[in-house]
Amino acid sequence: MLLLFETPAGFALFKVLNEGKLSNVEDLWKEFSSSESARKVVKLKAFSKFENTSEALEAATLLIDSKPSKGLRKFLHLHCKDGEKLAVADSKLGNIIKEKLKIDCIHDNAVMELMRGVRNQLTELISGLAVQDLAPMSLGLSHSLSRYKLKFSADKVDTMIIQAIGLLDDLDKELNTYAMRVREWYGWHFPELAKIVQDNILYAKTVKLMGNRTNAAKLDFSEILPEEVETELKEAAMISMGTEVSDLDLINIKELCDQVLSLAEYRAQLYDYLKSRMNTIAPNLTALVGELVGARLIAHGGSLLNLAKQPGSTVQILGAEKALFRALKTKHATPKYGLIYHASLIGQAAPKLKGKISRSLAAKAALAIRCDALGDIQDNSMGLENRAKLEARLRNLEGRELGHYAGSVKGKPKIEVYDKDRKKGAGAFITAAKTYNAAADSLLAQTTKTNVEKQEETVTKKNTETVEEAPASGEDQKEKKRKTKKADDNDAVVPDSNASAQAEDEEVTKKKKKKHSAEDVEAKDNVKNGEVAEKKKKKRKHAENEESEVPVKKERKKKKKSEY
Repeated sequence: MLLLFETPAGFALFKVLNEGKLSNVEDLWKEFSSSESARKVVKLKAFSKFENTSEALEAATLLIDSKPSKGLRKFLHLHCKDGEKLAVADSKLGNIIKEKLKIDCIHDNAVMELMRGVRNQLTELISGLAVQDLAPMSLGLSHSLSRYKLKFSADKVDTMIIQAIGLLDDLDKELNTYAMRVREWYGWHFPELAKIVQDNILYAKTVKLMGNRTNAAKLDFSEILPEEVETELKEAAMISMGTEVSDLDLINIKELCDQVLSLAEYRAQLYDYLKSRMNTIAPNLTALVGELVGARLIAHGGSLLNLAKQPGSTVQILGAEKALFRALKTKHATPKYGLIYHASLIGQAAPKLKGKISRSLAAKAALAIRCDALGDIQDNSMGLENRAKLEARLRNLEGRELGHYAGSVKGKPKIEVYDKDRKKGAGAFITAAKTYNAAADSLLAQTTKTNVEKQEETVTKKNTETVEEAPASGEDQKEKKRKTKKADDNDAVVPDSNASAQAEDEEVTKKKKKKHSAEDVEAKDNVKNGEVAEKKKKKRKHAENEESEVPVKKERKKKKKSEY
């Protein structure tokens, strides 16, 4: 049996001398405890050396994909005889060798343990391969392999971007402090100039050219300022309220203006350099969020590769970590954006839509970062395509908002029918729902009432009677129940169409009203009589209590006098 072993220097083919020892896998490691015992188990049969690093890299990449290289196939075809078995470390590689070269391959636990032992005594088993030579070979091959797998390019060095964006931010701070110092210093001599010229660079150029404000009328500012601003400046210089300044002070102010102008010029050059580096290293990210925002994201992440490992949700709030942890601690709403807020797409969106657009932009930016860091494409086609999709989404969201405000999705106002019985902003009615009037279909007089209306009247009468009537005796209640039953029976009868029947119904209702009124009066009189009797009883009890308390008080007084 033969053993195929891959090394950074080339392919080695060992002959297994004692195959019986492979049956005891647990004790196989003892056979490789020393070089002498290892030589009794395996022996080097052939070795195929790599000519250069590119050949080694090609062979290693093919072996990772479980494919034999051309050199390995030639090597096995020469040294493997028919009927011999080949032990390999990869079962997939063994299957391919068996298909193409017709060599039986073995892969099991005993083979893996044998590989481990050979690796331990590799320098002793292969003559001419020292440890000091093997270590740099393996290190160089691993570096070239990782560089190949990650598609590493020497041009994509993002450290320059991190340093450039840091210096750009520092220059902005210095420029602002210097420019404010120029305004404050020269403001003692010409305070009106600060309102006339708003830009810091133009202010420094104007001060450097003018010097003393008395020279403003003689000088020409057409190269620096527009005509309107120039005339306003000359008029203000004639009537300025500033103090007089010596020539030495003006010299120092002009030197400070030179510093401001030189810093501004250097900042412009640095921005151009940063723009060119961003377009070469991260073109898709630059197309989506711009040069400055992209560079700040890379600097905050540490490198382009580290940023490529982050998900879109992390890219969205990158730069707002303090706000995020404060919100989680206080159980408030988490921030919706961080450094990505300064991108032009989020600036175009309405305040209500900034959260949605920032989430979509962060997702697309994460894809663009991965494409820039690990992809082969060197142009910004993906970034431009995603930017067009995001702009279309923004227009779609804004169109929905406009349609919602207009009253419908199509943008047409929704006109509602006015109903006086309906409440404002609610679905309920103020008045009860109307019932169907069956009398309107008949040709009789309009004064006739339907059964439904009469039943409603009787229900309302019953309710009012129960509220107004005082509690009467049991006999009175029984009489009332009988009367109400009779009234219901009379109402249930359908009225004839003759006028005489209508007149009789009206008389019956009048009699009922009179009876009910008489009963109400009697009930009220009974209630009043009961109240008078109760008052008399209370007065009698009170008088009796007073009479019983008088002798008791007299006895108490006598006892007190006797004690004294």
